[in-house]
Amino acid sequence: MPVAETQPEKKAAPGRLELVRAFVNSVDYFDDEEDIGDSRALGQWLAERELLAKSYEPTQAEFRRAIDVREGLRAVLLSHNGYGLDDEAVGRLDRAAAKATLGVHFTPEPSLEPCSEGVDGALAQLLALVAAARADGNWDRMKACAHDPCAWAFYDQSKNRSKRWCRMDTCGNIEKARAHRARQKAG
Repeated sequence: MPVAETQPEKKAAPGRLELVRAFVNSVDYFDDEEDIGDSRALGQWLAERELLAKSYEPTQAEFRRAIDVREGLRAVLLSHNGYGLDDEAVGRLDRAAAKATLGVHFTPEPSLEPCSEGVDGALAQLLALVAAARADGNWDRMKACAHDPCAWAFYDQSKNRSKRWCRMDTCGNIEKARAHRARQKAG
């Protein structure tokens, strides 16, 4: 069963931005489960979402770039939740994004489209969704859970954009109990 299906739904992102959230959540650090643990699984995951031809066999280098994109996106989502930006992870994301080139196409409407093929083209499609979400104001609402080790990506639908955990009944309660114990110990 894919990782994204093992955890209860955590407020889906709007439209195709949900695909980016699912990609980031293709690893579950809380339960130590991985959907795309090798190049073959990556190809299957991308093909199931119609981002890659089913016959395409990703290379080890493409697999590493895909993981760099996933973890770089997670680093950005953690920064949306108040953490410092992991410059190393974002640097790897930037290098992978450079291979996953996008171009502006004007038929029928102006849009960002992949200029690459294979896994780089699939990653370009995901990054185009990030760019569109940034343009429409949805990107800043994408966050990664503040509970360590969770870091599950979620879409913050709260009015004031203050949600910190993917689920209050699990990660939120753990973190609140941890903070309470720390206050008790300090006081």
